[in-house]
Amino acid sequence: MSAILGLVVVAAGLAGCTHPPAPDVLERIRERGELRVATINGPTSYYVGAHGPEGLEFVLSRAFARELGVGLIYPVADERALRAELVSGRADLAAAQLTFGDAWRAAGRAVAPYGDSPHVVVYRKGGQRPVRLRSLERLRIAVEADSTQLRALRALRTAHPHLDWQETAGLAVEGPLAQLNAGKADVAVVDGHEFAFLSPVYPNLGIAMVLPLKRPVQWIVGRRAEGLQASAEAFFARLRASGELAQLLHGELTGDAQSVRLDTTREFSGHIEARLPSLQPLFEQASLETGLDWRLLAALGYQESQWNPRAESPNGAQGVMMLMADTAASLGVSDPWDARENIFAGARYITQMRDKIPARIPEPDRTWLALAAYNVGLGHLEDARVLTQMRGGNPDRWTEVRAQLPLLADEHWYSRLKRGYARGWEPVQFVDRIQQFLNVLVWRRGGGIVGIPTSTPAEQPGA
Repeated sequence: MSAILGLVVVAAGLAGCTHPPAPDVLERIRERGELRVATINGPTSYYVGAHGPEGLEFVLSRAFARELGVGLIYPVADERALRAELVSGRADLAAAQLTFGDAWRAAGRAVAPYGDSPHVVVYRKGGQRPVRLRSLERLRIAVEADSTQLRALRALRTAHPHLDWQETAGLAVEGPLAQLNAGKADVAVVDGHEFAFLSPVYPNLGIAMVLPLKRPVQWIVGRRAEGLQASAEAFFARLRASGELAQLLHGELTGDAQSVRLDTTREFSGHIEARLPSLQPLFEQASLETGLDWRLLAALGYQESQWNPRAESPNGAQGVMMLMADTAASLGVSDPWDARENIFAGARYITQMRDKIPARIPEPDRTWLALAAYNVGLGHLEDARVLTQMRGGNPDRWTEVRAQLPLLADEHWYSRLKRGYARGWEPVQFVDRIQQFLNVLVWRRGGGIVGIPTSTPAEQPGA
């Protein structure tokens, strides 16, 4: 995985103690006021999203730290360094979609699995699609070297002696997929959860079948951390009993954690008649303040909440413009459920984002780039612009940056960039949908060609 090294401090720790640390690992954690969790940069573990740290392992680790009553320190390391972090005591546990095996036995002890991940056989759409194990025989199979998928194939070879494969090294799941995509293999066997995130990067690849064996997913603690192991297992047992674990696994491992249902054109048209009239004056007033076309603001609001002032996402975004609490506070919002406050704050936020895009970039590219940054974060947008330039494109043109954004989910590329992994296909879909909604609003509401921005922000009456 990406060789991004650093310390990410995500919660304040409790005050340190002056007496010698207790011998028990769990007690040491409580005394120093922080849980140290080693992880990797990747789609199912940890990455920096538009609103801060995201990823399943990060979300679980944060919840576990809160249950222990301590802060969370998140050392982000190369995958090969995780065991060293644990053995040295720099980390209390490792959480990176791991499976306990021989390589881990000398480093730590396994927490009982909290989930599992399927091994999937991926093929090129339009090509030969194997549907049975026997149909895999004599095909060129690409698989990552020293992986659980390789061990699964070895186990299946007893009953299917004609299975043959080529091992790829270096870039985890992307290695086999790249081989398949380039026509150097007939199928690839990869982790199912990771492919769910990478499928937008490889739109011509699909799942042919699922192997009968699954890979257990678990945390790993230090060898002498029996108390921490027991606490972690009790933590997962409570999450499982409440149903929270199943909900979290579905959301984080399918990419649906923050997904918004995309209405049909008929439903959108219905919402224009039923929901927009009460909000249109607010969008128009926000347009006067910011200089952005009110229809653009309305299209953004529809993409975010379907114009629902009471909308709330699983990650805590609220209101018409779906503002996170810290963003709303920074914009002076006292009541995120107040449609006027929320819309005006969202308009100011996208204006601030646009102002951070180089002024030399002409419209409408500057605004489309700002909307992408609004969705994925300015840092990841800058990575995409750097990547665009690296690959011979124009980093100031939205259409060219748009083509590179999905590669932020491909380790071959994100491992070379400053900020690492991002769900790069999401800002592409985000901007595309806003453009579609905007076109319908222009047609339905009129007012001429959209200007982005429409004018210099006007003074408000009495200002």
